Parts: sequence; C-alpha cells; structure tokens
Amino acid sequence: MSNRQIKLMQGNEACVEGALAAGMKFYAGYPITPSTEIAELCSQKLPVVGGKFIQMEDEIAGMAATIGGSLAGLKSMTATSGPGFSLKQENIGYAALTEVPCVIVDVQRAGPSTGLPTAPSQGDIMQAKWGTHGDHPVIALSPTSVRETFDLTVKAFNLSEKYRTPVLLMLDEIVGHMREKIEIPNLDEIEVFDRVKPKVCDDSYRAYRVEEGQLVPPMAAFGEGFHFHVTGLMHDEYGFPSNDSEVADKLLRRIMDKIDNNVDDIVIFEEEFTEDAELLILAYGGTYRSARSAVKKARSEGLKVGLFKALTIWPFPETRVKELTNNIKKILVPELNLGQYVQEVERVVKNTADVYSLGKVNGEAITPDEILAKIREVL
Repeated sequence: MSNRQIKLMQGNEACVEGALAAGMKFYAGYPITPSTEIAELCSQKLPVVGGKFIQMEDEIAGMAATIGGSLAGLKSMTATSGPGFSLKQENIGYAALTEVPCVIVDVQRAGPSTGLPTAPSQGDIMQAKWGTHGDHPVIALSPTSVRETFDLTVKAFNLSEKYRTPVLLMLDEIVGHMREKIEIPNLDEIEVFDRVKPKVCDDSYRAYRVEEGQLVPPMAAFGEGFHFHVTGLMHDEYGFPSNDSEVADKLLRRIMDKIDNNVDDIVIFEEEFTEDAELLILAYGGTYRSARSAVKKARSEGLKVGLFKALTIWPFPETRVKELTNNIKKILVPELNLGQYVQEVERVVKNTADVYSLGKVNGEAITPDEILAKIREVL
C-alpha cells in the first residue's frame, strides 16, 4: 500500500494511466478537443512499455486501426469527442458484429456539428446506445471523478476483453479536464482480464464457435497460426459470409445475449439517502457532482431527497431503478442535454413514478443551486 502513487492529474490523464494498467498496447486516433490529451499522453507512454501509437488521417481510420490492433492481439483504444464519435459509428458496429474487443473514449462537448469545442456536454448519451445501425450490444461507462476515470477505464478494458465487444467510456469535458489528487493503486491490486484464447490450432478451429452453454468464443490473433476470416457481413462459425437466415438469427441473438444475460456483472451504480427518499436524483458524469452537493443541501433543509449515480449508463440499471420506485414516486434527471437519459428513465418506470427533467445546453455546467431550485419546485 505504501508504494501507491499520489498524483494531481486531470481525467484525460487518468484515462491513459488506467488504460496502461489494464494492459493497453495500441492506440490509434485523431486529435480532437477536448480529448487530445489522451492521444498526446499515449504517444509519450506507449513506446516506453513496448506499445504502439499511431495518429491516423481521420477519425474513421482511427477506429479502423484500433480494430486492426486488437485483431493482431493487442489491447487497443481510441479517443475522440462528438464529431469524431459520429464518424466512428460505422466501424463501432463492425467491431460489435465481428466481436473485436476495443475501448472507445468519448470526451463529450457541446453539439451538434462542431458546436462548442471547449464546452461541456452530455449530448452523446443516446448516440452511445443507438449511434450505429442495426441491433448491436452496447456497454457504456460514465465516470464522475478523476479516480473513477482511472477505475472505469480498467473496467472498460476488462469488460471488452471478457465479452469480446467494443466498450464506450463516456467522459464529458468537466471530468476530462478536471484536476484532482488521486491515489493510483499498485498494479498487483488491479484486476486485469485478458481475452480467452483457443487451445487447439488445427483444421477443427472455428473462430466463432462457442461451447455448449457459453456465449463468447475464444479469440485467436492474426499471425498466431489460426486460419479464420473476419467480415462485417453475417457470418458462420468459420467467419465466412452467410445469407442463411438461421445462421444470421443465431449469430445476432448470441451477440446480444452475451451482454443481456450478464447485466449483473456489467452494471455498476451507487446510491445514497434512498431509504427514506421522496424524490430521487438520478445523475451521471460531471453533473453528478453538482447533484450530490444539491442533495446534501436539500437534506440539511429537511427535504427527503435520494441520489443515484449511474456508472454504467448502458445497459441501463433497470432492475434497481424499478425497485426504488416501490417507495420513491418522483425522479429528477439533471443532464447536459435537452432530455436524453431521462427518456430511458421514463420508459423503465412507466406509470410508477413521475419523472422530471433538468436540461442545460448553453455550454455551462449545471450548478448545485439550479438542481436545488428544481428539487424545491418538484417537492
């Protein structure tokens, strides 16, 4: 414990430190505010640990190269902001269907289009869920502090490797550029998960075959002697394109099930003051910090307000939120958009609770006083 490093760093820096601790060895991307520090630090640190950094010609190529790095056997990451996140979507879908583990960091800024490049936003929340076409699995994490950025970056890599899927780390400009003193755990204290590799390299190898009762196939790397094909078309167990309707249905349902059937392992949340709450504040990312201040102030005034922090935003923490509405009949969702995550809350709780939205899109953070004013209004 005494060897732990204590540092002052920003969220973007903590993201890189977490990625390195998780075993990242490849980074490909394109610089874009407010994520550029991630690329800069990766360019400095990866060569030192035997990793590779490459700046591509654009965001599309950055995502493609990240997939290629992972297929070659390296834990791979890319980082961007809103406009680049839009450009990466097609290849994120490719990674989902081909089951290529990789981590995509989106340090959100105000949009649409180029918007306000240096201003905070949480406007990509629904894009994280539905950004690429077709049915596809989604895991998206959202840290609220610099230390959580470190921890959730490690978690993103672990989930990506465990379930062979792209994982999104949804920072916002507040968390990405905020500086805090953090204690970095020793490497032997950090749980690191590596992809499962096939054991037999012979003619019986099928890249997408799963054993009975399993949902995630072992993953060989290019160059290790295994013969397999990778395509964005629906494919059979060998990885070759197939137009067979049964093959397509079985493949897509398995890819969805590997996430849907493991929600308890994937979904992370925290809650405070929910035992007697009449109103629940559900928040994520940088906005959570203002929400927590507002809740503590409200409770000092005798207002029965609880707090729910969604660290995994996709899949939505549906089970617990539903349970909370057995006793809590009002939910307020503050977020730096005009009502994206609140739509999912409304869908989940349906007629069991009244749901209120507090959105802001002027490029400024939601303040504790603004949330406190809304709490007083609702109660």
